[in-house]
Amino acid sequence: MNYFLKRLLIGLFLIAAGLFCYSYFVENIFSPRLSPQDAVSFQMNDLKLEVKYNRPSKREREVFGALVPYNEVWRTGANEATVFITNQDLMIDGIFLPQGSYTLWTVPNEELWQVFFNNKMYPWGVNEAMEPMREPQFDIVDIHVPVSHLDNEVEQFTIGFDNTTGNIFLTMAWDTTKIAIPIEVLKLTQ
Repeated sequence: MNYFLKRLLIGLFLIAAGLFCYSYFVENIFSPRLSPQDAVSFQMNDLKLEVKYNRPSKREREVFGALVPYNEVWRTGANEATVFITNQDLMIDGIFLPQGSYTLWTVPNEELWQVFFNNKMYPWGVNEAMEPMREPQFDIVDIHVPVSHLDNEVEQFTIGFDNTTGNIFLTMAWDTTKIAIPIEVLKLTQ
């Protein structure tokens, strides 16, 4: 083996060992995320809705009123900001929402949640001080939704779509709390 090839192999080995040590001891990239990324979608005729979010777990903690404080803006999940995408114009509880992508923010409370669809994309849900990154001037929809209390606990925060009654709802459930946001598709007139 020539001298250059030996040096190259030793250099590559040292770089690989360094990256492995860094990832194992500092970033721990080999362990699964505590709040894994997920996406949920809904399709009906030409309508396509999608939510991309991160799913924190309860892990024997008190969730609402403690881990997620009442009366404070929550990033509605963990890690990156939650994103709602629609390919058609909608009415969200009677408020117009044009087709596009939005970040989704909530203010939980015991009996009523405030929900915001914000048209600014944020790379993360909170800043360095752990404060929500939401900027209110970019809110397109601001509604209040009643809370349903569940008999069974939901271990991992879950967002979904419900169309069982012929009406579309964007649902969020965690611990023993659930909300349902009414969605109406605007019909195009020809």
